[in-house]
Amino acid sequence: MDDGDAAHGERAIEAARRAGRIKLVLLFVLFSLPVIASYTAYYLLPPAGKTNYGDLIEPQRDLPAVEAQGLDGRALPLQGLRGKWLLLTVDDASCARACADKLWMMRQVRLTTGRERDRIERIWLVADSGNVRPELLAEYEGTVVARIDPARLREALPVDAAAGTALSDHVFVVDPLGHVMMRFPRQADPQRVKKDIAKLLKASRIG
Repeated sequence: MDDGDAAHGERAIEAARRAGRIKLVLLFVLFSLPVIASYTAYYLLPPAGKTNYGDLIEPQRDLPAVEAQGLDGRALPLQGLRGKWLLLTVDDASCARACADKLWMMRQVRLTTGRERDRIERIWLVADSGNVRPELLAEYEGTVVARIDPARLREALPVDAAAGTALSDHVFVVDPLGHVMMRFPRQADPQRVKKDIAKLLKASRIG
């Protein structure tokens, strides 16, 4: 093979690589469109006189590529939770009244979405090494419970600085692509949370 043929071959290989990269980008955009459409419908085209209850998180954050540890000791990669809408909270193992209220709210919101409930997963990330009460696990059976160092979540799960809240005050919404996209306030109203979640599920065709 002479130099001309070699150069032509290299150009062909580079062109194929470029085409491959373009295809990957197009696939990413294609899979992202349903989520983008749901955000547009929900935030930019709200019904007249209506406002969102949850705070939109901007800029959008991704669940970090870190592992939590299930109560059985098994690793739980956070990014492995993609594919469903997540209601996620972080709190200590002792789970005082405010913590239990969040777990109750997440359960009730999921149940009241009816046929859409299988699109929602509930996540409780335990922020310390304490023992979780068995009766609490039984009461909120179906909630994914795992331990994690809360410091590893601070960038992905921003608090409400203006209100002076802590990470444990909030319930966060994560979309099926792993984007942390909404935060509910401290002592959130379950009925208003339900309305936000119902609108997101209606507007989205994924998860």
